Amino acid sequence: MIIAVDGTLASGKGTVARGIAQAFGLAHLDTGALYRAVAVELLKAGEDPGNAEAAGNAARHLDPSRIDPAAIRTADAGAAASVVAAQPAVRTALFDLQRRFAEQPGGAVLDGRDIGTVVCPDADVKFYIDAEPRIRAERRWRELAANGEDIQLADIERQLAERDARDSSRETAPLMRAEDAILLDTTHLSIDATLAEAVRMIQNKTGVSPRN
Repeated sequence: MIIAVDGTLASGKGTVARGIAQAFGLAHLDTGALYRAVAVELLKAGEDPGNAEAAGNAARHLDPSRIDPAAIRTADAGAAASVVAAQPAVRTALFDLQRRFAEQPGGAVLDGRDIGTVVCPDADVKFYIDAEPRIRAERRWRELAANGEDIQLADIERQLAERDARDSSRETAPLMRAEDAILLDTTHLSIDATLAEAVRMIQNKTGVSPRN
């Protein structure tokens, strides 16, 4: 069983995807972490994230087992990742890795921005998770503040707007809701409530019951 979870930054898609994976005993891949890791490698090397050759090379040599969770969650890493993700060479390099993960025995849950449209268009269930920009900005600001980053909410709002525009307008695998994806708006829903709804929909559509 393959579950695709797409959506905007700070909408809660990662948390929901992890919850789905736990509920059904499936492996989980945060595909955004791959792009962030490529971006971090470029920044560490002093390379421009917009350098297509350098970005493609970094993606081809990426070792997912060596990704530093703390390093990829900074505001700088997120901004650079959006630039990196627009590079066709990067998306090509990471596509096979994502497909192999999705096709593992037993299935998997993948979250990102092009899972239901490009990586796993054949997913058994697809979700698109979103929330109002202001709410997403506040969530992201709290997350970064908790990690010790000194950044203003207004800056987060600006970065989110830029990220949404860049992700939605890129030529290769733009952020968009698949036609058959179920929309879950988390603006006024808690993550627990959103997860419960997602689990219920998966069970109804596939007939597979959660393990807990």
